[in-house]
Amino acid sequence: MSGSGTTADDDPPLQTAVWRLRSRACWTDAAALLEPHAGTDAAAALQRTALLTERCLYTGQGWTEAEDALRTAEAVARSDDERGSAASERGHLAYASTLLAVRDRSDEASVALSRSAALLAPASPARPLLDFRRGLIAQNLADSPQSARAAFRRAHAGAAAREDTLLLSSTWRHLAALDLREGELAGARQGFAESLRIREELGFLVGTAPALISLAQTAEEPEAARLRAEAGRLFRLLGGVPTWLAPYLGPPAPRAAGTD
Repeated sequence: MSGSGTTADDDPPLQTAVWRLRSRACWTDAAALLEPHAGTDAAAALQRTALLTERCLYTGQGWTEAEDALRTAEAVARSDDERGSAASERGHLAYASTLLAVRDRSDEASVALSRSAALLAPASPARPLLDFRRGLIAQNLADSPQSARAAFRRAHAGAAAREDTLLLSSTWRHLAALDLREGELAGARQGFAESLRIREELGFLVGTAPALISLAQTAEEPEAARLRAEAGRLFRLLGGVPTWLAPYLGPPAPRAAGTD
């Protein structure tokens, strides 16, 4: 799952429904739409795994469901590209577990992404996402900003070539974070602004609050306060997701019954 879901007129109805639920933090409901296909369709199984792993990253919950979905994706994978994509999902789930201090699976994450790199063809559509995930490990687990920047740049170029706009929003954001770390405020502000613009245009609500908070780090008052206030509004609207923004924002409102 590249993250390039949209609601374009030519999108299949199922993908449009999945995207709308995902963008509003209803990952379980989105995954349920794919469940009837996941037992035999590798693409559906991979997408379902990615949805449930994203839920883990944003909420810190649902690890068992994500692991079960991953095992299904690995079982139905047949081609090298499918097996490589499944290995990428395993690496990403292990990364999430390590990042959120659920369980240290950093070695598993690195091994799985290396296996993915060995299986995926150089021109595989899954390569940009793999490069992005390798950048995440370098940035957040290995504390290797140079390696992270190189990986994010490869992912950025690949996402641009394939018009994967949501992945582009993430590469912009993480390259900007590296710029900010190095004191390059102009580059950081541009990257954070591009990330926010893309997410707003796509209607990716669950990813907009983090983008607003990131941009606020490079803004002066009163713009910074306005950005933080808008992030807080979205955070409360979505019931406190992503949970790791809570220290910077106010308490969330109760979520409506039946939502993820």
